[in-house]
This record gives sequence, structure tokens and C-alpha cells, in this order.
Amino acid sequence: MMTRSPQGRTNRLTRPSIAVAAAVAVTAGVVAAAPDAKTAEPTPKLSLIAASTSVTLDSWKEDPGVYLDLGTYLTSENGAFELKVTRKSYKAPVVATQVFRNGKKTTTKALPAGLVKDFSGLPDFAQIKLTDAAGKTVLSQTEAFCPNNASGRVRPDAPANSKYPQSCPVNPFTLGSVWGVENGWASNTYAGYYSKPVQLAAGTYTAKINVTKKYRDLFGIANQTRTVKVTVRERSWEEPPPVPAGSRSAASAHEGHEGHGKAAAPSAASGHGAHAAHGAPARTEAPAARTTGAGSTFNVGHGPYPPAPAALPWALKKESLQRQSFSAAKAGDRAGQTDGSRQAPGVKPNAKRPTGKATVPDVPKPDLRSLPAYGITVSDGYEEVPGKDYLAFSANVWNAGPAKLVVDGFRSPGKELMDAYQYFYDANGKQVGYTPTGTMEWDPRPGHEHWHFTDFASYRLLKADQKESVRSGKEAFCLANTDAVDYTVKNANWHPDNTDLSTACGQENSISVREVLDVGSGDTYTQDLPGQSFDITGLPNGTYYIQVLANPENRLKETNHNNNSALRKVVLGGKKGARTVKVPAHHLVDAN
Repeated sequence: MMTRSPQGRTNRLTRPSIAVAAAVAVTAGVVAAAPDAKTAEPTPKLSLIAASTSVTLDSWKEDPGVYLDLGTYLTSENGAFELKVTRKSYKAPVVATQVFRNGKKTTTKALPAGLVKDFSGLPDFAQIKLTDAAGKTVLSQTEAFCPNNASGRVRPDAPANSKYPQSCPVNPFTLGSVWGVENGWASNTYAGYYSKPVQLAAGTYTAKINVTKKYRDLFGIANQTRTVKVTVRERSWEEPPPVPAGSRSAASAHEGHEGHGKAAAPSAASGHGAHAAHGAPARTEAPAARTTGAGSTFNVGHGPYPPAPAALPWALKKESLQRQSFSAAKAGDRAGQTDGSRQAPGVKPNAKRPTGKATVPDVPKPDLRSLPAYGITVSDGYEEVPGKDYLAFSANVWNAGPAKLVVDGFRSPGKELMDAYQYFYDANGKQVGYTPTGTMEWDPRPGHEHWHFTDFASYRLLKADQKESVRSGKEAFCLANTDAVDYTVKNANWHPDNTDLSTACGQENSISVREVLDVGSGDTYTQDLPGQSFDITGLPNGTYYIQVLANPENRLKETNHNNNSALRKVVLGGKKGARTVKVPAHHLVDAN
């Protein structure tokens, strides 16, 4: 039975807070008008802009540090700025290609070898220099840029929605990604949790931001330094937030949202939800963060990385914000909500259980594959099982397509288990078949409280010969599109719906549930508690392999059953109560 990590346990896999920061204005005049079609250049025109001439940043006494969201954006005009980032295998380096689209015609240009090392963005893209009131330089650094960062339109005739994903993945075993700034849109250059907060005393500073020369030359970006006045203020969670003149207090506004006399539950990401109730200030968090890449959510137990924000409307008019008291939206998953800014409606199952003869038609089917385990550590048994040693890890099963995996669960009145069915669709999206595929079971434990699909994956600890299993666990869990593993495969969905458990897994009184693993996405689960991690207390030191096995009973119909297993080598050492683990690189992926 799969469990998810309790919120309080962060000794191995930390979860920095998510954030939804105030939307800032792209003021009139900073973005050039759309070029005339007759004189348009064949490539997108990129520009660095500053949404405002000044920003105010908070440094919290309880957790000092300033997140340098300076309100600078990269705009793309005369076409979208698009990059395709791939690797052929874990033995091959990551390569990036720029994609140009002109109607039905598509051309590409290979970017320099070694430009990108992973899938988290363009490294050393923005150069930031801060000087204090006396003109002394107090900070000079570069930051990476994910084109999929929080973004928005910069002109009213731009496309209403961006076709690009909402974040850049950082799962070490990502295989392919697509980055882009939509035509007429702007993407925040702030690196978020890719970079660490900086220590700045309260006061005023001047920030100068520019794109580094190698990217200006590569993409034809003008050498334009943007200057932003920065005010750093020191705040405490215990003090009331500043209230703009002419507006009602943030406390009274917050009380209306948090309920009357009922404390808010702590968010899964920040753990500070209790501070937000009864008029206490909502902490202003960083507006971008590391992400598994599939969407703006963090599911406890479903991966060690916190998310980037959804594509927020950053180009809102500034004066509209000045007319209201702003406090950051609360982070965390709750019914229908992911990061406090975006709705993620749950997919709906068929109204009735299927009738007629079960058939498996000759139509496209999913291809389930496993990624090698990562996030591998040794832990003790906590207070639940003292005196034990456990091998904890993260595992991901993903769908390489070309069809999404759709499983419906139906419960007869009074029955505890749901009957599960896999559905099949033709090229037009019409359901053309179904087949029984096991069961779903309700998990009532705190932190779960959703329906688990059985027989989806299993995890085994193998001896050095990779054959004999010394530890195994048959797992069941809810499916959610937590990781963007490869958005370059055929039919990959760059905007999967069910990215959080609260919308994907139903409630105790649900009569039916639909769980979906979309093409290109995977579901990461973190096995770090007794009962799901491997008990290694009595195992001798030496070499072992963690096996992640998708569809272990072959109950799910897929295009290929021969690529469902992935192995990750580990070397156990140490003594009882102080066991150690070394994780060698997996070909070119030297990350754990």
C-alpha cells in the first residue's frame, strides 16, 4: 500500500514553499507594437523588459532571505520563441534545438553543444547587479531562465492562451521537454528556487538586469540593461501586513476567505497555513520554484520537488492592484485547486459502468515505462518502527503514448472495492472499447484519503545478479500527472488536467472515479516510510539494484510490455542504525 510523506518530515526531501506573487504591470510603452506583416522578420524578436521601475521585496525575520523577483520579462514578438530539448538516452548529452513555425512550415536550428546541461532552463541567462544607496555593489550573479515561467500577454491581440507547458522539469531522468514564450507574451526571467534567496539588509537598492552576451548574440536580443529600484523591508509572520491607503485591511479581507472561527489547514507546500487564518498575514513567497514539470502542484509523496506557478496574468494593470489589498494566495492542494491560483478540474468517469462484451480494439494504446529510482537515501524507522534501517527512494512510471491511459473505477452500493476498467479510443477521441483491469481501493489514512488503483507498479530490491529479489512491495496508488517526462513524444499533452491528488482520486463517498496518465507525463511516488521503503536492517553490505516495474501483472493493455522495468544500482554500507548508501551515476545522469 502506497503512502505519502507526512508534512512534518523534511529531513531528507525538503519542500520549499510555493508562491503566488502579486501580478505586475507591463506598463504602456515598454512593449513595442506588433510588427507590420509586410516588414516582419522571419524569426521571433526577443526583448528584455521591466514591468515596473520599482519593486518591494520582503525579508522575513523567521526565515531571512530575499527572493529576487525583480519583475523582468522576456517578450517574444513576430512569432513564438520555442526550444525543443531532448536526449536520445541516458548515455547521450542533452541537446537543444530552436523551432521556427511559419504557418504549416516548420524549420529548426541546432543550438551550440553543451549550451544546456539539463531540462531546467537556459543557464546563466540573466545578469543581475545590485548596488546599495552608497553605490557599493552588494550582489552580482547570473540566473537561469525557464521560458515556461509564469507569464502573460503583453498586448490584447496576442493569443488568448499559451500553447507551451507551464514549467521546466527537473526530474533527473527527464527525456524531452518543450520550452516557449508565446507570440505576444512575456515570461518572467526570475529563476525562483533554482537560485537561493540572497541576504539583504532592509533598505533601498538599485538593480541592473540584462541578458548575458552569449544569449544576446545567439538569439539577437538587444543589449538593453533594465534598471529597477528595490526596497527591502523586514517583516515577521507575527505582525499584521501593510495596508494600502484607502483599502480595507488585509486581515478583514482574509477572514472572509478563511472562514469564521475555523483555522485554515496548513498547506502541503508551505506548512504555514495556520498563520493565514484569523487575519494573520499571508507570507509573500517566491513566485517561481523548481518543479517536476507537469503542472503547478505538489503532491505529498508524489515527488521531491516543489512546483513552479501556473501561467498567471502577469500583465495586469498596476493601478488595479493598487486599489485592493493584496496578500499572496495560499499554496497547497485542496478540492479543485492546485497552487492557489489555478483550477485543475478532475476528469469525469463515464456515468455508468460499461455494458456489453469487453473488447480490446486495434487502436492506439498507452506505453507505460519506468524511470530509474532517484532521491535514494537511508532513513530510520522514525517513532513508528524504531531501531530499523530503511532504503527510501522516489519512483516514476510514465506514459510514452501514443494514447493516454484512462481507467475508470465503479463501486456497487455497499462494496468497499471499485471494479476498474481500462478504456480505448479511436483517433477522433470516441470510446471504442474497454476491458476489466483490476480494482481500486479506498485508503483512509491521513494524508491519503483517496482511491488507489491496484497493480499499477511494483518495487523490488534485487541482489547484485539483478535476478533474485530480496525485498519487494506490491503497491497501489492514485494516478496523477506529476512529472513532464517527455513532451516531445507523439501526442504528448503539454497541459494535462489531473495534476493534483485532490482532483484525480475521488472522495470516500465517490461512486466512480476516473484516473488518467496522459501522454508524455509520469507519476512520481516517494517511498520513504516504513511499509513502502525497503527494510534493509538485516541485509549485508554490498551492491543491490532498485527495480521499478510498471504494470507488473500485465493487466493494463499497452503497446509494449518489454520496457516496463528500470534498474538503479546502489551500494549499501555502514552498520546497523547508521547504514549508508552510495548511488553511482546512471550513465551520464549523475544525480540522485
